[in-house]
Amino acid sequence: MTLANNHAVVAIRREPLPSKVIRARLTTDEFFGHQPTSSTSLPNPEPLLENLTRCVIEILAGARELEQIARWVTDDVYRHLLKRVVVSARARQAKGQNAVRPTFTIGSTTVCEPRDGVIEAVVIVRGRARTRAVALRLEGLDNRWRATAINVL
Repeated sequence: MTLANNHAVVAIRREPLPSKVIRARLTTDEFFGHQPTSSTSLPNPEPLLENLTRCVIEILAGARELEQIARWVTDDVYRHLLKRVVVSARARQAKGQNAVRPTFTIGSTTVCEPRDGVIEAVVIVRGRARTRAVALRLEGLDNRWRATAINVL
């Protein structure tokens, strides 16, 4: 290290890389994007399926805030649910109804695994007036399950 105009100058010695080193070029999305996780590294998805279903029904009824499930859903799912929340709120307002916590029970859950790290499920929700199905797709991303699709039928 030498001093030049009161600034330290450090000489960096570069050594050539060995010829056996293979350089892989990664795109920004591949490096910084969500990293897939195997199903064997993740917990049982059934409790999450039931809890997400319960939360989504309450969110659409206006009894719960959408932000409460933000960490468990992808950005696309969040935007989709936000649109549904706005439509539901407008419908309640047009009818002069207040948001109330819905009374329902979780029925059967059907789960399939189309490939490693992906779970697709249908959860039956029984309410007083009607029975609905909630279709969910969970993917193992960044060492946890995240919902990449939620549809209330």
